[in-house]
Amino acid sequence: MPARVSTGQSFPFEPLLRTMTNTTASTTDELRARLRQQAQGALSLNIAYIGVVNGLFEALHGLGAGDAARLAQAAGMDPGYVLRWCDAAYAFAYLEADGDTFRLSEAGQAMRPQQPGTLMPLAVGAVLSSHMAERAASLMRSGERPGEQVLGERETVLPWFGPMLEANFAGMFENTICPAIAAFAEVDSRGGLAVDLGCGNGWYLRALARRCAGLRGLGIDGFAQNIEHARQLADAQRLGERLQFVQGDIHELRLQEPADLIAMNRALHHVWEKDPAGLFAWLRDNLKPGGYAMVWEPAWSEERSALRDPARQRMAFQNLTEHVQGNHFLRPQEIVQAFETAGMSAQPHFFAQGTEVVVVARR
Repeated sequence: MPARVSTGQSFPFEPLLRTMTNTTASTTDELRARLRQQAQGALSLNIAYIGVVNGLFEALHGLGAGDAARLAQAAGMDPGYVLRWCDAAYAFAYLEADGDTFRLSEAGQAMRPQQPGTLMPLAVGAVLSSHMAERAASLMRSGERPGEQVLGERETVLPWFGPMLEANFAGMFENTICPAIAAFAEVDSRGGLAVDLGCGNGWYLRALARRCAGLRGLGIDGFAQNIEHARQLADAQRLGERLQFVQGDIHELRLQEPADLIAMNRALHHVWEKDPAGLFAWLRDNLKPGGYAMVWEPAWSEERSALRDPARQRMAFQNLTEHVQGNHFLRPQEIVQAFETAGMSAQPHFFAQGTEVVVVARR
């Protein structure tokens, strides 16, 4: 028979309820602790971002050590802001302090944009992600997709977009992708023109010029600020005679000579939704016979379950923010199919645990 319940009598399953309640509380506490730790990491990267874009890490590296006033003078910044930044950077262990004298810690050195293997992209990416998350949140009700202009809405972010990409991907291209794809050596051996559509600060063409001495380069981008920066960097690296950069729109672009290589590096998804058939016909028609088109893109997975992989989690977030810009990430087979529809055979090459793909097509 069922147990009777009277005042002061315990339910037979009360110990189980207590266990379940304690387990739930424990799980919630663990979740709270993990999320707080992640929030602390975001705060840390915000502090690092301020130091990166205002040249504070580099200035303090140049000084070796100094107080906030001396650092402010070296960086050309306001002393009051710099003092508070120094306190915050010390709190998050980017700086060490001896009284009022600061110097870079190991973490601070790693954030210097000029440091080999710099961690600067983490700081820039964190602030850019916060900006794009806010835009996605504000536009979700209306469905508005304002386009790539949102990248320029934060004046300190856009100048660092190219350096962020360069620090993240130039080494991968030079050391891994270029040696692995035989077409690069073939094109270099016969020389000619390499075109980079959506060139940003020109990092890809500069890396290609270092690997392939027989190629000239033409970079095209829609942002005038990117073009100016690309020219400055090419001149500083004594590549200005081989590399040319112009502002333009691919939909209105006419090459003065057919190219031996046309590259789109993490740029195809920015124009895919407008006219993919027309774009791939343009790639085909502007290549020399035997020339190559190479499209480097994040490799969007066929299976949603793959997005739980830590290597793909950031890609999932970025695909949401790409929607704000009027874009979306592509599955590799979509790119292969687009080339084949345009009459070009294509082959995908996968890198970085399958999260990056370079699709190579030949005319």
